[in-house]
Amino acid sequence: MISFQTFTIFILLAVVAPIIGAITILFIILFERKLAIVEQRHVQEILEQELHHTQYLQLNQQIQPHFLFNSLNAILSLARLQRISELINALEHFSAFLKGKHQQQATLLTIEDELSYTQHYLAIQQLRFGSRLHVEMECSDEAVCGLIPPFLIQTLVENSFKHGLEQTRGHVQLHIRMKREDEQMILQVSNTSPKVAVSTPPSPSGYGLENIQRRLQLLFPENTTVKLVRGEGEVSVIVCWPFIREGEKNPWLEVNPS
Repeated sequence: MISFQTFTIFILLAVVAPIIGAITILFIILFERKLAIVEQRHVQEILEQELHHTQYLQLNQQIQPHFLFNSLNAILSLARLQRISELINALEHFSAFLKGKHQQQATLLTIEDELSYTQHYLAIQQLRFGSRLHVEMECSDEAVCGLIPPFLIQTLVENSFKHGLEQTRGHVQLHIRMKREDEQMILQVSNTSPKVAVSTPPSPSGYGLENIQRRLQLLFPENTTVKLVRGEGEVSVIVCWPFIREGEKNPWLEVNPS
């Protein structure tokens, strides 16, 4: 015969057990929902990063044809002037650039590689301008180990010729300076420009600066600036972006589905 105390315990278990079971099931449902939300956010972040990566590559493709057209025009000018040895030299530099460009698929590359691409372009322009053109390049020891978006220097150098040096008579100058300040990389490209009033407001149109700004914003969500500074007979473009050491990955573009 069951005692009253045992019967009471059975009754309590019969009442409490469903409550405990319901609470347990509720916690499991809430946990699964939370896990699903976290997983959904993770997938969404991956999709956004892949979209940014795709947008970056598309913007980068917009810049490359400009170099090709300008280089071919420079080579064509040498051919028309029958400067054969210089023409061969220009074609060698042009071929070297195309080879490097074809092999380059990274969203960030070393300063050394970027300068190498730029020097191929400068070599062609040096043949065009001859002794009229003076190029000065400076890169601090702290900056040389950093990474840079591809074709950034080359794009600014190309714009310097298109909007400044080619419109200036006599001797012209181009200065490329790179340095690191704290956790920022700073690139300044300055060129001789037709004399204009200092009070004339700088206009970014035609310099491709909006394209560069979008590329940097896709690569780095913060701490990027692109500024055009116009002085008496000189135009400078100053670009800043976060410092990333060679060998490191940019976490903003790092996609890891696992």
